[in-house]
Formats: sequence, C-alpha cells, structure tokens
Amino acid sequence: MHSDRAPFGLKIAAGLGLAFMHLPILLIFVYAFTTEDKSYQWPPPGFTLKWFAVTWERTDVWEALGLSLKVASVSTVIALILGTLCAAAVSRTKFFGREAISLLVILPIALPGIITGISLRSAFNLADIPFSFWTIVLGHATFCVVVVYNNAVARFRRVSGSLVEASMDLGANSFQTFRYVILPNISTALLAGGMLAFALSFDEVIVTTFTAGQQQTLPIWMLEELVRPRQRPVTNVVALVVVLVTFLPILGAYYLTRGTDTVAGQGK
Repeated sequence: MHSDRAPFGLKIAAGLGLAFMHLPILLIFVYAFTTEDKSYQWPPPGFTLKWFAVTWERTDVWEALGLSLKVASVSTVIALILGTLCAAAVSRTKFFGREAISLLVILPIALPGIITGISLRSAFNLADIPFSFWTIVLGHATFCVVVVYNNAVARFRRVSGSLVEASMDLGANSFQTFRYVILPNISTALLAGGMLAFALSFDEVIVTTFTAGQQQTLPIWMLEELVRPRQRPVTNVVALVVVLVTFLPILGAYYLTRGTDTVAGQGK
C-alpha cells in the first residue's frame, strides 16, 4: 500500500538542513542576553536584559531604524505602483518586445547586488546627483519592483479576461472595473508583494552601501558596529529586531498567498 509519508531518512536530512540554516540565528538571539560585552563565549557566562535597555538609549540606533523604516516604506509604495503597472501591461496586452521587457524588469534582482550598486553609483555620479535619502530609495526600488511584479503578474494571468469584458458591457468605466473587479482579485497578491518588498528593503546592505553616502540604515549600522566592536550584545539586540521586522511581513505574505490558486472567473 502506497504511503504519503516521507521516508525517515528524508525527514532527518530535512531537519539537519533546517538546523544548519537557523541555528546561527538562534545563537544571535542567545548572545543578545549574554552578560559579557566584548567576545563570544559558549556557553554564555550569564544572562541579562541589560543590553535591551542600553540599546533603547542609543540615539544612533533610533536614527538608523527610522531611516530604514522610511526607506522601506517609500520603496514599497513605488514598487507597488510600478510593479502593478508593469504586470498589467505584460499580462493583459500583447505588443512587440513584451518578453524582453519582462526580462528587463526581473533582471535587477537576478544580478548580484554589487553589480546593481556599482551601476547605480556610477549613474548618480554621472548625473551629479548627491547621495541622499532618495538615492537609497531609488536603489531599493529597483529590486522591490521585481517582487511586486512577480506576485502581480502571476495573479493577473489567472484573472479571466471575461470578467473585465462583462464589467465593461454592464456600463462600468475603466476606473470602476479596476476598483470593483480587478483589484479585489489581485489585492492579496499586491499586499503580499508589498510585504515582501518591505522586508527586502529593510535588511538590504549591498546596494545601500553604494547609494547611501554618509547615511546609515540599520543594516549598515550593524555592519560598522561589527567592524569596530563595542558593546557587541547591542548589535545582537538590533539583529533580533531586524529578524522580527523582516520575518513578520514574510510570514504575512505566506498566509495571504496560501490557498489562492483559484480566482474569480478563472477558466471561464
């Protein structure tokens, strides 16, 4: 009799793989509570909540956190607008070069981050654009658009064109059709794409390094603290915050897109 259960050896291999990926993250959480302040000793000599209070009083941490949240929020809004428009154009219309445009939209996230960062820095220098909040946003938007685009284009392709035709036949204009027919069918995909884009922007390091100038987002702050170690547990506390801020949107996106294989009017 055929069984749907995975072999025991496969379960062990999967468990080892998950442990390999996640144990280092758990170690960071443990070291956020350690009583030592300069080196990593295992097991930790003791545990304390002191470093959370120290982190709370650090103005440089709050400034970096605020900048990261602002950049991620604005980049996500830009990505939602541009990604949705690109997805609608590629999935709902036919024109010469459509597949090439689709490839160009996806390319920024397929390229190594250092290539994207160097190219953006060169472009800003050639255009004599000073590094600022907006150069970071533009850098992040280049790959955030891809995340929204991938979610939106997949959903657009599953929305039956007959729904739009029926809406127009019943007298709805373009805005009404979008609001009452298209948007309800793609809303969860857009929300999931926006959450993933926010998480991706919030913890971005490589592109930010080339577009931030003297500004510090939270991941850049962490990187510089590791290079010049002082109060290392503070860095671990910040890492714990970054993990939570990025994990929650990813988890939300997973639950939003789970069970959405069918949409209204599909196959009709």
